[in-house]
Amino acid sequence: MAVNLPDAIANYFTAQNRHDTEATLAAFADDAVVTDEGAEYDGRDRIRAWIEDTTKKYAATMQPQGVNQAGDATDVSVLVTGTFPGSPIELDFFFTLRSGKIASLATG
Repeated sequence: MAVNLPDAIANYFTAQNRHDTEATLAAFADDAVVTDEGAEYDGRDRIRAWIEDTTKKYAATMQPQGVNQAGDATDVSVLVTGTFPGSPIELDFFFTLRSGKIASLATG
């Protein structure tokens, strides 16, 4: 299923699936915040560390299944496959965009 996503979000998923840390990080604003697994990561250095850690730990690939947009908020349902118990699993990714970059990302 093809899902029409804003460029920054499409770039995020493409880079994540290639396990390309720098390209994934490039989708984020300099002052972005990521909330994942109960922890918060703010700024480029902490987000880079989160990307590297989760890539190493889970080797996940992500396939967007559906999208709901309202203003700068974009909610994407994603089929995530990786090296974790229960794989694959469908998760929701909640993005906020600002000036063509990801300003915040929360998973749930």
